[in-house]
Amino acid sequence: MSLIAPSILNSDFLQLGDTMNMINESQADWVHLDVMDGSYVPNISFGIPIVEAAKQITKKPLDVHLMIVNPEKFIEGFRKAGADLINIHYEACKDKDLVAILKEIKDSGARPAIAINPDTPVDKIYDISEYIDMVLVMSVFPGFGGQKFIEATYDRVKELKQFFIKNNLNTLIQVDGGVSLSNIAKLKSCGTDVMVVGSVIFKAENPKQIISELKSLVN
Repeated sequence: MSLIAPSILNSDFLQLGDTMNMINESQADWVHLDVMDGSYVPNISFGIPIVEAAKQITKKPLDVHLMIVNPEKFIEGFRKAGADLINIHYEACKDKDLVAILKEIKDSGARPAIAINPDTPVDKIYDISEYIDMVLVMSVFPGFGGQKFIEATYDRVKELKQFFIKNNLNTLIQVDGGVSLSNIAKLKSCGTDVMVVGSVIFKAENPKQIISELKSLVN
């Protein structure tokens, strides 16, 4: 069974409490929070206060996706705010001591994860695979919600899954961007463990029902 992680980036922030309560009552497994700094990506979203507010409303794991430069400066802050997983981008950290940053995340008590953009070869993370609990395969370029799913994602997930199986690793594979009712089953069959879903859920008249439908497709 794959996990469903609604991305609240696409929700109405004036109704954050209602959004979190809906997620609490739904079959969603995690809550995905996209933190953007306007530097690594051409958009600004939210930061530590929203993560802290979300943590006060839900017991579901908070999956914090840091689309920011210098994420190492904010690990302690996001962990204290309630992040259960802290996901940093390979591209933002490739010229730094990436292993040290991942170890710092783990030492903070959060689960370390690494995200890769659609144009980053998946083998770039092979050398650090022992230090991560999850790899996020971006199926759109980061920065904005509602983008079209990139079809090459299927093969990228398959390649990663084969590598993890070959090396006896239990590393989770997450996909974020354009995940929908029409492609979620195929993503699962390729080896995706965690599905981040945003606009499909929050543009629906009944978001909780859509989560149930998505969950039924990955059971």
